[in-house]
Amino acid sequence: MVPKTESRLFSWLNSWRDDELRGTLTDIFVTSAAGQRMQRQTEARCLPGLGLEGDRYATGLGHWIKTDGCEVTLVSAEDLAKATQRGPVSFADGEHRRNLVIEGIPLQALRRRHLRIGTVEFAFHRLRPPCGYLDRLLQPGAGKALGSAAGIGLRVITAGSIRVGDPVEAFEAPIPNTEQPTRRHP
Repeated sequence: MVPKTESRLFSWLNSWRDDELRGTLTDIFVTSAAGQRMQRQTEARCLPGLGLEGDRYATGLGHWIKTDGCEVTLVSAEDLAKATQRGPVSFADGEHRRNLVIEGIPLQALRRRHLRIGTVEFAFHRLRPPCGYLDRLLQPGAGKALGSAAGIGLRVITAGSIRVGDPVEAFEAPIPNTEQPTRRHP
């Protein structure tokens, strides 16, 4: 998918069509501790400020929790398909180490946006580049196969449950209210 306005250098300025901002949740994965095998789920409870119930980052047991842990991680099915063609790992059963897999929305379209999956709202947190940890867990070359499409981190904004098959919608982040309340003097 290509945005309406193409700018490789300033891709975060791209304007995306409405159909490029809608997709589907295809997979959910959690694991109870760093390095443990990811477990496929059909639904997950989302906890603001923590992540997915039962996942390593929600319980404080994730590998990156002390440095830059995200509450929830996400990758696109399209990028996983390309990575599988490039590299030594299939990434079919959660080997990518991301919590959510979506299809239909390019990862570039999610930068600096909010995301609604079913009724739960998430906020873009940061890019999640591949790292040597993935190569140590799987095999050398796994991170390189994912390349710059290794995923993004999200923060959970509203509590609720998400399910495989839920619609996914990216939208502009709300502008925070910076007005100070008016004080009334007696």
